[in-house]
Amino acid sequence: MTGSELDRAVRAELSSLAPPAAKDVSRHLVMAGRLLDEDPETAYLHASYAREHAARLPGVREAVGLAAYRTGRFAEALSELRTVRRLTGSNEHLPVMADCERGLGRPERALALLASPEAAALDPAGRAEMLIVGAGARADLGELEAAVVMLAVPQLQLTSREPWVARLRSAYADALDAVGRTDEARTWLERAAESDLDGSTAAADRLAELDGTELVDLEEDGDDGDEGDEPVTDPIEADDELEPAEDSDGTEDAADLDEDAADVDEDAADLEDEDEDFNDEDDEDGDEERAPTPVDSVPAPVTLHEPAGGAVLFVEPPARTTAQVGDDD
Repeated sequence: MTGSELDRAVRAELSSLAPPAAKDVSRHLVMAGRLLDEDPETAYLHASYAREHAARLPGVREAVGLAAYRTGRFAEALSELRTVRRLTGSNEHLPVMADCERGLGRPERALALLASPEAAALDPAGRAEMLIVGAGARADLGELEAAVVMLAVPQLQLTSREPWVARLRSAYADALDAVGRTDEARTWLERAAESDLDGSTAAADRLAELDGTELVDLEEDGDDGDEGDEPVTDPIEADDELEPAEDSDGTEDAADLDEDAADVDEDAADLEDEDEDFNDEDDEDGDEERAPTPVDSVPAPVTLHEPAGGAVLFVEPPARTTAQVGDDD
């Protein structure tokens, strides 16, 4: 990303800055444009940074205004786009400004912009957008039938597949649906889907909802339909079933320990009998009594399941610092 991705007119504006500043601002403007649809909040931050360093450039103020509009900052967007209009003399963003008036709860002002000479001088796409905003303003005022009348224009019948044609048809379908003319609304929604090449109006998805069509994840559906799969067991029930087994194992272990202890007692008794027999033999032979072999130390008892000396079985590696990561790189 070098900034050359920007429009030629914007690059010409940036040439008035010092080269390092122009390069810095241009990169932020590129990112603002790229993220406007998918992450408008981050786009707004990039545009705001550019405004801090080049507030006199129309292209910068335009980027801020559009990002502010997409994030719901209607007052700021309206102010920025008015500045752009004053600097450039262009009415290109008049529909966005009218929609900002709606966002601020002033539908009357939006209708006033629609009736202005500047709105009448817009290109076909701009006039269509103004009609859509104007119909929304009528709906805000509760004038639903007036919204239908406003959108019933000859441009609906165009065979063009320009994006604004699909948007105009989609808005008309919404207006018809709002007044209860559902059959006509469906017809125009179908026509909007036909001309909506990029899916911007989501007309096809809305038709699927009307038809009751449900999108199914084929991967999940395949898993559910496999034969021979064992039913999923409730984890709570599984725990309840395991508890008796654990108690039974504990009882068996205790019984085994008791048997081992009894065997030890029997072995000890046998050893005592052998010692008595051995002593009796020594007395009969007349041998001298032998002194017991001295024991240097008594070995410590062995503790099962615990490392000797209390050694740690697992040591978590120390966390790497940022400096260490930098050294590895």
